[in-house]
Amino acid sequence: MASALGNDDYAISRVPLQARYSWWSVAVQRFGQLSALSQFLLGATLGFGMTFWESFWAITFGAVILEVVAIALGVIGMREGMSTSMLARWCGFGQAGSALIGLAIGISLVGWFGIQSGVSAEGLYQLLPVMPVWAWSLVFGLAVTAIVVKGFHSMAWTAYLTVPAFMLLVAWSIGSELANHSLADLVASAPAGPRLSLLEGTTLVAGGFIVGAVITPDMTRYNRSVGDVIKQTLVGITLGEYVIGLAGVLLAHAVKSANIVTIVTSTVGLIGVLVIVTGTLKINDWNLYSSGLGVVNFIGTVFGRQANRAVVTLCVGVVGSVLAAAGILERFTDFLTLLGVTFPPIAGIMIAEYFVVRTWRRQLTATNKAGTMPAEAPRWVPATLVIWLIASAIGKFVTWGLPSINSLVAAFALYVIAGWLGLIRGYGTAHTESVESGAAQTSAPSAS
Repeated sequence: MASALGNDDYAISRVPLQARYSWWSVAVQRFGQLSALSQFLLGATLGFGMTFWESFWAITFGAVILEVVAIALGVIGMREGMSTSMLARWCGFGQAGSALIGLAIGISLVGWFGIQSGVSAEGLYQLLPVMPVWAWSLVFGLAVTAIVVKGFHSMAWTAYLTVPAFMLLVAWSIGSELANHSLADLVASAPAGPRLSLLEGTTLVAGGFIVGAVITPDMTRYNRSVGDVIKQTLVGITLGEYVIGLAGVLLAHAVKSANIVTIVTSTVGLIGVLVIVTGTLKINDWNLYSSGLGVVNFIGTVFGRQANRAVVTLCVGVVGSVLAAAGILERFTDFLTLLGVTFPPIAGIMIAEYFVVRTWRRQLTATNKAGTMPAEAPRWVPATLVIWLIASAIGKFVTWGLPSINSLVAAFALYVIAGWLGLIRGYGTAHTESVESGAAQTSAPSAS
């Protein structure tokens, strides 16, 4: 029954070379994550509280942060062919720590899934008010769930269809509204809402996709080379942040609102609903996909059971759809700010372990060519958990600088120092419950 529902997509094993995709196929999905409705919503939030040029610099600083983190983690994912939560076992956190990461990512991305589904539901209600918004949230969420249950291959084809459609509709939306305004006036106009500082704006940009950067290995494990990772990251993040983000800024200045549904439907009417749906679909499937991978790792660690990714995805998708119906969208800005300080330390620790400290790098290297997983992993790495807590607190409570950068750099530096002092040690040994890369994956579709 589980195999009929969908394939496991190498949830707890390495992705073999023959199952990997061309860089363009993965890049379309990366660009789909950034050229999504969430970027419109982020741009509108910036434009409602900042001038155009303040928003430009906030996007610039935030994008640089995201690109550095995404490339570093993306290279790890490509080399090892593993998801983020699985890599964490040998990248500083141990088996138990990786379970915490899987749970944290799973919960956060369920939140994102709810946010995106709620936005689409508002637009669908305006087009077809035959059901209340909460019912549309359930319908949209379950439709995305059906796509993700089938796996990476199904999501790739979804990207081929929705990304071009979204870009064409965005161009139409922008053109229709800006035709009624002077571009120079919009660039020079003051924001309509409460002011945001450059630090607050940059934190929103970096925090808005920091989970996407942390889960980059979930996607880049399907890449074939370091060059592929770099190309798709630069294209996806740079174009997504600037094109869609700044479009949201300009439209917020034109419409004097931060409500993305109001902005889109006021520019191109009910056709704007198509913008909402296509712009939500492509990022929401990745929210759900990575959430499922994280939960699979959590279940395997805590309960000692090898859960099927498709079944877990179905369950998580139902939960996310219910959260959408419950109205999680109302906490959007607070949610972004929280992510901006709690997730960067994960990236800082994993990068420090893999490239600098290298306590467990030899185990990964020894099994890489064979396409198998290391037979054992440390169960606990107490120093890492302490560093994660301290770095998160630094990001939350230190008022100087950028919270995302503060917490990431603090985690990286503290981990390197702890490694130099010999404090990075595993306590207990956990046997890996992974399957062979080529086994139990025969139902996975061939790559292209």
